[in-house]
Amino acid sequence: MIKNILWDLDGTIFDTYPAITYAISKSLSEMGLSIALNVIDGLARQSIDQCMQTLAYRFKLDPDLLRNRFAESYRTVDPANQPPFPGVREVCELIHARGGLNVIITHRSVQSTQRLLDTHGMASYFDDIFSVEQGYPRKPDPAMALAAVKKHNLHSAKSLFVGDREIDIQSGRAASVRACLFGGAALTTPADFQIEHYGQLLMMLKTENNA
Repeated sequence: MIKNILWDLDGTIFDTYPAITYAISKSLSEMGLSIALNVIDGLARQSIDQCMQTLAYRFKLDPDLLRNRFAESYRTVDPANQPPFPGVREVCELIHARGGLNVIITHRSVQSTQRLLDTHGMASYFDDIFSVEQGYPRKPDPAMALAAVKKHNLHSAKSLFVGDREIDIQSGRAASVRACLFGGAALTTPADFQIEHYGQLLMMLKTENNA
């Protein structure tokens, strides 16, 4: 039985990519540059850091300059316009009802993560946050997931990593927990489960064998 979930945040708990794409596009526009929104969105969904590197190379910009301009622009986007995906609350409630934990594993800062949670009244659903700003390497390195497992004494066989990108799947599997892909990203690393909406995960959790 799955008792604990390690959650990616962007594109998994919250639908943040439209806001991220807007902020990147706005940053480029302010520098007199433009690129199709669908191109930015596709790059951001793979990796925001890699998106910055790719765009900086394309437009011959200092990557740090682009990151800073993006960060300034993104901070102006109201978290209320970056909603949680339907069903996330219900999955978290089920995990808590089982006596388990919901833990966030993210490249985002703790403050920014907390701002989203507080805006949407979801702080109580999550029991801890592990972020790269705490000194952990970025996914697919499993360090954050392993730290969560160790700190909270999580049973690996009863834990699941949920994310929308291949690096989430790789991180979960490297931490010896099962991995679930949310959405339709192409994978070279197979996920244990794949869902298009959280109703599917909720049903799976309710009907799984109590192993």
